[in-house]
Amino acid sequence: MRWDGQKTTGQPDGALPGLALAGLQRSVRTPEFAGVTFHEVHAKSALNKVPEASAMPFRWTVNPMRGCLHACTYCFARPTHEYLGLGPDEDFQTQIVVKTNVAEVLAAELRRRSWAHEHVALGTNTDPYQRAEGRYALMPGIIGALAHSGTPLSLLTKGTLLRRDLPLLVEAAGEVGVSVAVSLAIGDEELQQAMEPGTPTPRARLALIRAVRDAGLPCTVMVAPVMPWLTDSTDHLDGLFHDLAEAGASGVSVIPLHLRGPVRPLMLRWLAEHRPALVAKYRRLYGDGAYVPEEYRRWLSDRVRPLRRRHGLDLPEVPTTDPVVGGTAGVATPAPWRFRPRQAAEVPASLLPGAVTGAVRAGVVQPALF
Repeated sequence: MRWDGQKTTGQPDGALPGLALAGLQRSVRTPEFAGVTFHEVHAKSALNKVPEASAMPFRWTVNPMRGCLHACTYCFARPTHEYLGLGPDEDFQTQIVVKTNVAEVLAAELRRRSWAHEHVALGTNTDPYQRAEGRYALMPGIIGALAHSGTPLSLLTKGTLLRRDLPLLVEAAGEVGVSVAVSLAIGDEELQQAMEPGTPTPRARLALIRAVRDAGLPCTVMVAPVMPWLTDSTDHLDGLFHDLAEAGASGVSVIPLHLRGPVRPLMLRWLAEHRPALVAKYRRLYGDGAYVPEEYRRWLSDRVRPLRRRHGLDLPEVPTTDPVVGGTAGVATPAPWRFRPRQAAEVPASLLPGAVTGAVRAGVVQPALF
């Protein structure tokens, strides 16, 4: 590995004092990622079970990293860094935990006789295709392990590095259900760069959507989060949906901003600096809670519904309690999809999954435990 010459021992420069990570092998810094420390660990497990009480239609996730270089101001996953004794603000985007052995551990877990080949979701917490994936290349092994074991998978990302693995995903789709979703909520590049400074531009993500579709895979888009007074206007949504349709998006889901725990003060701080007139409005709208009131959700649903139809971005629906993305009785969700090349190698029927409900839940994505 190119970083071997920068191996550190003891307390590395840039690592936080007292940081204790199970399986920590080394902490690394490199000029290519200025101000960021990567903590390389050997994980004992790769599969994370989603709590039974969760509304998610999947019960398993894989997160190859903790923390995210995207640095999205509103990121719902920021509080998960507190489980490590790290902060949800700067630490979340500068102290990145990398599970360097995640593919090997996952392959071993998938070989267990008890594994039922249930759907596994990627990108439910931090983005598996953030820039560091270009260095560590963990995803090819993860995709290969899932496909080889007959396990259906879904991906959600903002990272254009996904293009590198499109051939692997097409190959995997010949064996198991594969779903791909791209997150793109801000069409205005200036606003996007201010709120998501580490992410690819809207133009780059539109090109990614086209590449996924050109590869023969469906690609849904999560327009999430929609931010009150920032990205919820008809003009903004209509323009974004137009661009998504032009790029070939299979459909969209729309989710309003929620501000749980420490994300709320971070968002209010950003507003105070960039849009001070909105601070009082946000405080009134959210009150003491983390979610927009029901009235706003219904208002947004009414605004979004005709725009989705106008641009041909409706999706099949499955039951949900979220009224924004598909009305009070449904959420736009693609069915699991299997691509069949002419000479695709067939896997034994015993390894193929049964019916999978919602290969990608394009609804409220909640943090999964690592």
